[in-house]
Amino acid sequence: METITTLRDRYTALKQEEPRLRIRDAATRLEVGEAELVALDCGNSVTRLDISDWHSFIRALKPLGKVMVLTRNEFCVHEKTGEYEFIPESGAHVGLVTGKDIDLRLFYKSWDSAFAVEIENPRGGMMRSFQFFDSAGTAIHKVYLRNEEGLNEFRSLTERFRAEDQGDSQVTAPLSKSSSDIEPTEETKEALIADWSALEDTHQFFMLLRKHKISRLNAIQVAEGHFTQRVGNDAAAKILEGAAEKGAPIMVFVGNEGAIQIHTGPVQKTARMGDWMNVMDPGFNLHLLESGIATSWIVEKPTKDGTVTSLEVLDQEGETIVQFFGERKPGKPEREDWRDLLADLIAEQA
Repeated sequence: METITTLRDRYTALKQEEPRLRIRDAATRLEVGEAELVALDCGNSVTRLDISDWHSFIRALKPLGKVMVLTRNEFCVHEKTGEYEFIPESGAHVGLVTGKDIDLRLFYKSWDSAFAVEIENPRGGMMRSFQFFDSAGTAIHKVYLRNEEGLNEFRSLTERFRAEDQGDSQVTAPLSKSSSDIEPTEETKEALIADWSALEDTHQFFMLLRKHKISRLNAIQVAEGHFTQRVGNDAAAKILEGAAEKGAPIMVFVGNEGAIQIHTGPVQKTARMGDWMNVMDPGFNLHLLESGIATSWIVEKPTKDGTVTSLEVLDQEGETIVQFFGERKPGKPEREDWRDLLADLIAEQA
């Protein structure tokens, strides 16, 4: 087992070699969890938190005022600036945050550790954040303070939830992913398509996958020619560029095992930098690593309000990287400008 001193020395050396390397990438290079690197500064710029009720802590973030929230997976980073507005009471395992700018679905079963972090911003000033991790030390969700008025509340929450243990080691364990995915037969394929045809709400899709014990990717592949169509892996970039050009408001979902973060509205400034496709708007940034995309699909789901269509982007493991929808509210049909964007995409595939 690696000692903390050895890990600290390796991390220090890596930062000296590559000072611009982000902490998540450093953790990957060092083959440790990001939380292990964060914990190295406990007692200095980092405070380990002791949180027994995750949703109560999330509700306590409301007085912070303006914040930037960040949720990501291996290949996509989603950043939204705004305030925690509506945070209803919740059960122990699922939380909901809604509002004008910040829209979150939180799955606390995956949450394991949390830290308050205060570090110098290379651009000047201090960066203050609350950071949440799973048991493998992978970041689930981060909340960055974006106003001086919230500083006292940030410090108050840090002290209120300060853990007794401020040691510089963090125990992590690899996540075990259980899979109930069963290779479909012709009979089960027909049953899946029949149940897919009977959907009345997009949220029923998760129950559909569970009922048929099938992964999202396998279900999408089975439904190809019925409800799904494979498109090129440049589809996400084209949708973002098209939405920006035509002013079409869209929804962008990015998540991991513990959180899903949603942008609803227009995108304006898109830019490709190397392998990354980016949205660089006031209040919304998206960073999509296109080299991580394995497959991209247009997916249709029947609902009481008509067909709802998404662009779904998956990685090599069949995990969702990002999903795009047209902006919509329950009870309203899908927007025509969104359908036009998808039609343009399909026409290019012909």
